[in-house]
Amino acid sequence: MKQELVKLIDLSRCTACRGCQIACKQWNELPASKTHNSGSYQNPPDLQWNTWTLIRFQEHVDSKGTLKWLFRKDGCMHCTDAACAKVCPTEALYHTQFGSVSLHVDKCIGCKECIVACPFGVPKYDETTNKIYKCDLCYTRLNGNQPPACVQSCPTGTLQIGAKDAMLKKAYSRAKELGGDANVYGDKFVDGTHVIYVLPEKAEVYENLPADPKVPLSIVVWKDVLKPAGLLVAGGVVAGAFLHYITKGPKTPDEETTSEGGKQI
Repeated sequence: MKQELVKLIDLSRCTACRGCQIACKQWNELPASKTHNSGSYQNPPDLQWNTWTLIRFQEHVDSKGTLKWLFRKDGCMHCTDAACAKVCPTEALYHTQFGSVSLHVDKCIGCKECIVACPFGVPKYDETTNKIYKCDLCYTRLNGNQPPACVQSCPTGTLQIGAKDAMLKKAYSRAKELGGDANVYGDKFVDGTHVIYVLPEKAEVYENLPADPKVPLSIVVWKDVLKPAGLLVAGGVVAGAFLHYITKGPKTPDEETTSEGGKQI
């Protein structure tokens, strides 16, 4: 059994060099897409089927009227209670021994259920292949005792990876050191994520980052309540039929009768 790992993203150290974004593209051999200038340094404008790591650029005016640049590395959060894996009908999305959520691309049928389910809007669909794609935390590298490509490329120590307890301890220590509105994001919802942030500002300040992400209620009801109950009922029907068979024998068709006087043949 491999050790459960957590990737720590300390945004107070991020300089938006985008080294992680490029390293992700290179390691996973992801093609580029043609984009257009939208008035922001952020490029592309959002995560895509071929962009699993994205540095988001945001201008923010704090309570003192000071203009700040906020940079955030966006990508899969690798949830413990992963809605994407819950709804996947083919088990293409699955948890690895490291706690991350990986993808068997060959099993994906392009149903897009995971796109609707994910509270972070991470899985992206490619209509050419009819598949979804997302970060797998460089699963092959982890298996080889190597850090993810994004972590290895980071020049400022913004990105780190290690044992879950150690990373959580480091995150809270750093948030306390920063003071002010600095906080730790990612360990308090969806049973915890395997990517956590140290945020210099409150979570609600950051664009495209839900302050209180939750697995959609419809998925919880269906996967955790209705589906198990349905399977239990179906199992009861099968068990009842089998019990009847072994106690009463097979059921035979009613004996046919002649049309004359109702006499049995």
